[in-house]
Amino acid sequence: MLIGARASPLSRAQVEEIRSEFGLNCEVVWVTTTGDLDQTTSLRNLGKTDFFTRELDEMLLQGRIDAAVHSAKDLPDPLPQGLKIAALSKGLDPRDSLVIKKEPIELVATSSVRREEAVRQLFPHCQFVDLRGPIHERLAQNVDGVVVAEAALIRLGLGHLLRIFLPGETAPLQGKLAIVVRQDANFVFRSQA
Repeated sequence: MLIGARASPLSRAQVEEIRSEFGLNCEVVWVTTTGDLDQTTSLRNLGKTDFFTRELDEMLLQGRIDAAVHSAKDLPDPLPQGLKIAALSKGLDPRDSLVIKKEPIELVATSSVRREEAVRQLFPHCQFVDLRGPIHERLAQNVDGVVVAEAALIRLGLGHLLRIFLPGETAPLQGKLAIVVRQDANFVFRSQA
């Protein structure tokens, strides 16, 4: 089986999690997507588009890969015609974390209006800047705090960072991974966990 996934360190960790959970023996094609290349478009009002999945979706539809691994929360809604979710991982902690870099917390990096509102519940006078790029680049920003999915921190072995969990709802399916295939695929994925 040939699996496609984004080339980021987080995506590489996600593929290893999928391999382990579903007992997959597969080759992987690492792809840089539109969302990886475009570091200027804000995610604030982007919605459930194919910004992070477009190139992998096209490869699937063209038969160049058999499956793609994504963060389930990043999937477009609806999926492109001809594709389906074949499996969801059991997932990791779905909460959002505010990684604290220095105090007082006055400037926080995030590209999510929902996450901003959660931070404001704890730090009402906080200011915000947009956040893009791989996790290590996000954490390197010159800000007081950075909002990151807790599952991403766990997958990257960053559980030692000083952080607090944000209140409220998180994105649907946050913490879970999705295996996407063509509609006519007959692959069966069974969790070994």
